[in-house]
Amino acid sequence: MKKMLQNCCAKLHDAIYRHLSLLSITENETQPSTRGKVVVYRTFRRSSLSKSITISLYSATEIDQNTGIAKQTGEASLRNGKKTKHGETETTTYDVFFFLEEGFGAPGAMAVKNKGQDQFFLQSVTVEISENHSFHFDCNSWVYPIAKTNVDRLFFANTSYLPSQTPAALQSLRQEELASLRGNGRGQREKWDRIFDYDRYNDLGEPDKGQHHVRPVLGGSKTYPYPRRCRTGRLLSDQDRVTETRHKIINLDFYVPPDDRFSPLKLSEFISSSIRAVVHFVIPEVKSLFEGSIKNFDSFGQLSKDLYTQRKSFLESVVRERIKDLVPEELYGEVVRVTKENPIKFPVPQVIATDENAWRSDEEFGREMLAGLNPAVIRCLEKFPPVGKGGKRSTFTASQVEINLEGLSIGEAMSAGRIFILDHHEYLMPYLRRINEQGVCIYASRTLLFLRPDQTLKPLAIELSLPGEVRGEEVSRVFLPASQGSEAVLWQLAKTHVAVNDSGHHQLISHWLHTHAAVEPFIIATRRQLSAMHPIYKLLDPHFKDTLHINSLARSVLLNAGGVLERTMFPGRYAMELSSAIYKNWRFNEQALPLDLLRRGVAVEDDSEPSGVRLLIEDYPYAADGLDVWATIEKWVANYCAHYYRDDRAVATDAELQAWWHEVCTVGHGDKRDDDECWLPLDSVANLCQSLTTLIWIASALHAAVNFGQFDYAGYMPNRPTRCRKFIPKEGTPEFAELIRDTDKFFLEMVPDRFTATLGLALIEVLSGHMADEVYLGQRASAAWTDDGEVIRMFEQFRVMLREVEKRIDERNRNRMLKNRWGPARVPYTLLYPGTSNTGPGKEKGITGRGIPNSVSI
Repeated sequence: MKKMLQNCCAKLHDAIYRHLSLLSITENETQPSTRGKVVVYRTFRRSSLSKSITISLYSATEIDQNTGIAKQTGEASLRNGKKTKHGETETTTYDVFFFLEEGFGAPGAMAVKNKGQDQFFLQSVTVEISENHSFHFDCNSWVYPIAKTNVDRLFFANTSYLPSQTPAALQSLRQEELASLRGNGRGQREKWDRIFDYDRYNDLGEPDKGQHHVRPVLGGSKTYPYPRRCRTGRLLSDQDRVTETRHKIINLDFYVPPDDRFSPLKLSEFISSSIRAVVHFVIPEVKSLFEGSIKNFDSFGQLSKDLYTQRKSFLESVVRERIKDLVPEELYGEVVRVTKENPIKFPVPQVIATDENAWRSDEEFGREMLAGLNPAVIRCLEKFPPVGKGGKRSTFTASQVEINLEGLSIGEAMSAGRIFILDHHEYLMPYLRRINEQGVCIYASRTLLFLRPDQTLKPLAIELSLPGEVRGEEVSRVFLPASQGSEAVLWQLAKTHVAVNDSGHHQLISHWLHTHAAVEPFIIATRRQLSAMHPIYKLLDPHFKDTLHINSLARSVLLNAGGVLERTMFPGRYAMELSSAIYKNWRFNEQALPLDLLRRGVAVEDDSEPSGVRLLIEDYPYAADGLDVWATIEKWVANYCAHYYRDDRAVATDAELQAWWHEVCTVGHGDKRDDDECWLPLDSVANLCQSLTTLIWIASALHAAVNFGQFDYAGYMPNRPTRCRKFIPKEGTPEFAELIRDTDKFFLEMVPDRFTATLGLALIEVLSGHMADEVYLGQRASAAWTDDGEVIRMFEQFRVMLREVEKRIDERNRNRMLKNRWGPARVPYTLLYPGTSNTGPGKEKGITGRGIPNSVSI
C-alpha cells in the first residue's frame, strides 16, 4: 500500500507544478489604438508577463500584398498589472493597446508570442473596434514559450465560415493551421507540441517489468480491435519493441495537446480532490493498525462506521503523521488543509441514507437496472430459454419462472413484452476460466425479470454459470426468489454475483468504452480536419472539453497494468482485453438512444412521439428522461445545421467535413471501417444531424447517466461489489454450513476485502463529483462563443427546451405512481437532469447526482 500511495502522490506532485497561469483578454477602446485587458493566473515563478507576452492581429478582409496573407498589426505588449483574487484564484489584470492602421478591416485572427520561460493559459480576447462592434476570440489553451514552439500561437475570431466561404485573407492561415495540427506522425511529443495524431493502445503494459505486466496492444488488429487514442510517440520497450515506455518516475505527464489540457482551476481542484480521496483511503488502513490489521469488515455495522462515520479528532493527527512520509513536502500542506476543512470520512451514499437495508430488496435490485448505474443493458427476452451465440441453451425451465408470472405462461408473458433479461453470460464465458485463475470467484450470469402492472421489475430467476472440465461445457445453477430459510440466503448471494458482473460491465463497457474511449477519436479527427472557424467545430468543441486529458490520466493510473481498475474490478489483468472483445460488436449508429431502445426491444417506433419511439416500460427513468434530452439535442442540432447547410449538396461538398468523417470512420475507429452498419454516409443534412446528435448524446447525457451516480449507488460496496472471493456453496458442504451459521460473515468474506473496497471507494468519490469549472448542457463557457445572432437565438431556444425537460423530470419525481423514480432506497432519478437552470457554470459542484456536463470531463 505504501508504494502505491507514494506513486499516487508523486503523480499529484508532478501535476501541481505544471499548474502555472491563466490569461483572459478583453479589448475596449479604439482610435487610433484599441485598448484591452489581460487577466493572468499568478505564475509559479512569479514571472512578469508584461515583459514577455506580445499580441498582434490579422485582418479578416485585407491581404498584405508583400506577404500574400492577411494584413498584420505590430506586436503589442501587456501593461499596468493589477492583482485581484476570486476565491482561491489570484489573477493579475493588464492593459494592452493595438494600433489599427487605416484600411485594416475587421480582425479575423490573432497571434500570441510568449517570449518568457513559462507557459500560461489564455482564455479569451475581445477586440472592440467601435462602440457597437466587437470581435471575440475564444482561446482556452496553454501558450508555451516561442523558444520551445518556434512559432506564434494562432487563434481565430468567433466568426464561423464553411471552407468555401472563408475570406481570401484567412484561407492560407486556415490551411496552415490545420496542417500544423496534423504533424508528420513521427517523433516523441513534447508538452508544448500542438499535434493531434492517432495511436493504438500500446501504453497499458510494462513488459520490461516482467511477464505479469505484459498487456496486449489494443487496436489495429482483428484480434484486439479498439478505438484509437492520441499519439504520444514515447520510446518503445526494449522487451517487445511494441509497447510504449513510461517515465521512470511515475507521474501524470502523459502527452496531452495544450488545447485539451485541464485549465489551472480544474487542475488545482482535481489535485485537491485526489488528495482528499487518498486521505479517505488511508483512514480505514490507519484504523486497522489499531485493531490488528483487519482484512475484512467484521459486520455491516463496522463497514459503515469505518467508512462513513466521522472519527475523533485524534485520528486526524494520526492520519497526517501516517501520510507525511508518503507525500512530497510541497503537498503536505494541502493534506493538512484537507483534513482540517473536510470530515475525514466518505459521505453517506444515497442508497443507504434513508434505509440501510433497502438495497437488499428484489424491487430495488430490479429498479437499478432501469434507473441505476448501468441502465442501458437490460433487454426484452426474444426466446425462451435464452440461447447463446454457439447455440447452447440456458438451463432455465418454464416451471421455474411461471410460478412468479401471476398466472401467465412464459409464452403469454413474452408475447405481451413483459419478460426481460440482464445478460452477462455471452461475453464473459470465453474469459471466465482465465479471470478466475487470478484468485477471484466469478460466474457468468443471466437474470430474468417480469414487468408487473405497476411497472416495477420482479426478478424471476438467476442462472450462474462456470466453464466445465471439458472445453465448451458449462456448469450452471439456477436460483429462485425466496424470502425465508436457506433459499433466501442463496438468492441474496446470487443477486450479489449478478451485481458484480454488472459492476464490471458498467465500469469497463458502459462507462469507459462507450463514452471515454469512443469519443476520443472524434476529438482527434475534429482538431485535425475541422478548422476552429468551421461551424461544426464550434458546435462540437464544448463537448470535447477535458476528455483527452482525463483519458490520458485514466491510461496512466487506472487502466494500466497493475492500475487501480485492475486492483479493484473482477476482470483484473484481462479488463481491457475484455472491453476489446465487446468493441467488436459496437456500432456508432446504435448509440443513438432511440435506436438503442429499439434494438433492446424496450421501445417501438411511434412517429407521434418527439423522439420517434414509445417506451414499452413507461416507468423507465433512464429512457424517459433520456428521450426528452435526446429530442432537445436533436432539435438544436437540426436548427444549427440547417442554418449553415441549405441543402444536401452543401454537406457533400464540404471538404473539411468529409475529410473529418472519413478519418473518424477509417482511422479513429479504423477497426470498424468495413462495418457498413456502423456509420451513416455523410451525404445529407439529415445524416449529418443524426450523427452529430449521437455524438453529443454520448459525450454529454450518456456519460452523465453512467458516471455521476457512481458514489450514490456503488459508494456502498455491498450494493455494487466489484469482485467476489467465494463461490456460492452447495448444500451439504462444510462451506454451506459456514454460510448458514453466520450469513453476514460469509457475505463480507465473499465480497471485496476492506483494502480493495476502500481503494475503489476513493476512486469513485473523485469520479462522481462535478468540478467548479463544469459547463453543463445548454451552457457555454463564454457568452460570446459566436458572433452570429441567429445562432445565439437558437441556442437560447435550446436552453428553454432543456428547462422544460427539467420541469418534466421534477414532475415525474413527484409522481408517486412512478415507483421506479425513487424505489425502496428512496434515491430520486436525477442523473439526466440537465442543470441548465444553474445561474452559472459549476454552480452545483461535488457529488450532487444531477447535472449533464457538456463533455466527458471526469
